[in-house]
Amino acid sequence: MSNKKSLSERDICTQFITPALQRAGWDFATQVREEVTFTKGRVIVRGKLHTRGKQKRADYVLYYAPNLPIAVIEAKDNNHTVGDGMQQGLNYAETLDVPYAISSNGDAFLVHDRTGQHTPIEQHLALDAFPTPAELWQRYCAWKGIAGPEKRVTVETPYYDDGSGKTPRYYQVNAINRTIEAIARGQQRILLVMATGTGKTYTAFQIIWRLWKSKARKRILFLVDRNILADQAARLRQFFCSVGIFSPLCLVKTKGYVLVGLFL
Repeated sequence: MSNKKSLSERDICTQFITPALQRAGWDFATQVREEVTFTKGRVIVRGKLHTRGKQKRADYVLYYAPNLPIAVIEAKDNNHTVGDGMQQGLNYAETLDVPYAISSNGDAFLVHDRTGQHTPIEQHLALDAFPTPAELWQRYCAWKGIAGPEKRVTVETPYYDDGSGKTPRYYQVNAINRTIEAIARGQQRILLVMATGTGKTYTAFQIIWRLWKSKARKRILFLVDRNILADQAARLRQFFCSVGIFSPLCLVKTKGYVLVGLFL
């Protein structure tokens, strides 16, 4: 084996970090993504000119299941200490709304627990001591207050996948997962605010789909206040009908706008 100090960051990932994850039972087909770019960078405006800041790219994002992220790993070459990637990892973990930020230089792992439920908050782990997917998911559910099989079924219900390869943006994943988790805990009133152009209809659809598939809710009312959104709701109705879900669409016209109720 080459001198560890001479290896690049990518070599450290390939020869040390990836094998450690595989030994811990992480499935690289469904539970691990490498070199994940999740933002194009902050838009910086100066007068009439604008540019983008540095994009954010995590070396590894770990998922219990697709679109259920639980940890990020930031790798460094072996000329760095094991914790030199921690600050970067914490930044990514906050953006992706995951509880575990992990740093490694190929010698060991430094795991930071953002939940605050375990002490010490940061813990060194040998390469052969990395937690399994089930262990991290159990801690995640305890942190979120998701106890009992019924709540777990709701949270673990997969997103709708049309086979096109389309995946939700990271902030849509955050919004969908937070909403589903709140409903699973029994929360009755939830306010989800998203800016124009961020995919509110898509986000609402995934929430509706997961609630219906998990049988957490049998009837759902979807209301909009503009004709263009009514058209989107009509397409939503067509989709649910195409997969055999009864969904009569109720249109109520009022002064200046239209309310659309989609009952499931």
